[in-house]
Amino acid sequence: MADRQSGRADVDWRTPTPLSEAIFEAKAAGLRLRRGLGDILHRPERLRRAETPSDLDLLAGRSTSRLWSDVADAERDLELGKVHNLRQAARRLDGLLIPARTPFSFWRQVGSPNRRRGYVNGRMLREGCLVASTGGGLCQLSNALYQAALEANCDILERHRHSRIVPGSAAEAGNDATVAWNYVDLRFAADRDLRLGVGLDPTSLTVSLYSAAAAPVASSSRNRVTIPTLETARSCGACGETECHRHRSPARPSDCTAFVVDGAAPEFRAYVTAVRQPGDLIAVPLDGRRWGLRRYAWATEGFEAVLEAPLWAARRALAWRTTPQQGPARREAEVRTSAALAAALGRRLPPGATHLVIAQSLAPYLWRLGHLGGRSFDILMGRLPIAELQARLDAAFAIHPERRSLADYRAPAWLAAGEAEVLAAADRLVTPHAEIGAMFGDRAVRLDWATPAAARRSAGAVIGFPGPTVARKGAFEVREAIRTLGLALRPLGAELEGEDFWNGIKRDRAPPGGSWLGGLAAVVQPALVEESPRALLAALAAGAPVIATPACGLRPQAGLTLIEAGDPHALVVALAAQSLESRL
Repeated sequence: MADRQSGRADVDWRTPTPLSEAIFEAKAAGLRLRRGLGDILHRPERLRRAETPSDLDLLAGRSTSRLWSDVADAERDLELGKVHNLRQAARRLDGLLIPARTPFSFWRQVGSPNRRRGYVNGRMLREGCLVASTGGGLCQLSNALYQAALEANCDILERHRHSRIVPGSAAEAGNDATVAWNYVDLRFAADRDLRLGVGLDPTSLTVSLYSAAAAPVASSSRNRVTIPTLETARSCGACGETECHRHRSPARPSDCTAFVVDGAAPEFRAYVTAVRQPGDLIAVPLDGRRWGLRRYAWATEGFEAVLEAPLWAARRALAWRTTPQQGPARREAEVRTSAALAAALGRRLPPGATHLVIAQSLAPYLWRLGHLGGRSFDILMGRLPIAELQARLDAAFAIHPERRSLADYRAPAWLAAGEAEVLAAADRLVTPHAEIGAMFGDRAVRLDWATPAAARRSAGAVIGFPGPTVARKGAFEVREAIRTLGLALRPLGAELEGEDFWNGIKRDRAPPGGSWLGGLAAVVQPALVEESPRALLAALAAGAPVIATPACGLRPQAGLTLIEAGDPHALVVALAAQSLESRL
């Protein structure tokens, strides 16, 4: 076991010069070359990630540190850059499995912290000064790894101290482990298998090591060294030496909110327009107004920037067009392409986007990819959580196993778990859906549904069913009730349960050139799940009676009769009452 230290306490302050910087770079290049040559024969193993639940769930070591420090306004952009860099590195470390007696190398797992890989300027200690450098700030992560490894009783194979003390950092207590690509590394190993967890919440960085069994208690002296007396590092943003060639003009604070959105529901469009502030930005698959695409027609005026991922948006649209509307193939394509789209938009978010407002369809992917680390966020929520949705479908399928469409799709376990985690971590859940709002209590921001313009309507004896014709929308209950009462039906959505599903039912079509509401006595939607009750809202605006379930997300109001899902008798009673009323 080796524990190498770098840094001297007797270095005098010297203002850096171009010559001293060139000498530093030459030395660093030589050390990188030496490290590269040495790794040819003893290259550390690239570790794999645990994609499934592991028995390594007993906490062996943990370190938590604050993400944000009280830096001068002139260095706020570098503080934002540091957190961004930590976010990038954490994505590459979280979930790694460290086999027993296998050396862990910080740089082998993280890789080169360059701009091509998403890193930006952060603060880095160099020649006694804290200066702007691509990938700067990663020492906070290596410090935390070192502390967690000590607590887990790991053997420290390589560790270097900082050459100066950064105020407020682990260096003040001698618990630091600096890194510099690639010649200053942190390496450790354990005598048992470990799993690494790295996460950022809005205020802190946490590094954890997990094992299958408790580790021996670490010796108070093992792996530790005497702390030398070190000078305090100077910061370029506060040293006052404006003649230094490294001096940089203060950058204006760049904190902002980023709206990472998907489909442009009118309720969410109005909300975003109401809460956005100067300097905020919007990330959207495509700028719908510019490209004439109604689905993405967000109001982008007034934003500092509009971020797009047109290639991935096009790929998702193509996948939707080339897969069936119903079934596993469609859902698998949706998961695959939505994940790629979320990744593309996440990479475009600047370090200054410290608060996000995210579409529910993208949130679990952004969470799993680590783009939400170190940020606070709200979620625009249009449908039930995956776990709740699937539980309802499972319960209904257990009662009606003949209704195969209730079981034709289930989300991957990682996606359902990721959504549950991201919903739990969100500050607020923004929704017009009454049932979803009730699920989240005080964290819910309840929006009003957008009221469509009232259509011209003539009353009649026909029952309208917006559909589509599929079990989860209540199609079987509608069919049973219509047969019982002998009424005529106007099904409006796609017939996904088969062309003969409505055989024996008198079907009616909307009047040519007229409103689909013409001649309807009532509109029914006894859905098990429903995220976009547009047809019901249009019917209510036109004065048509509506019979629906709480799952449709409408608040109690005049003209609306609410019944329980999966109860054809309740639907028969409500339809009979409405049919009688329409004849009076």
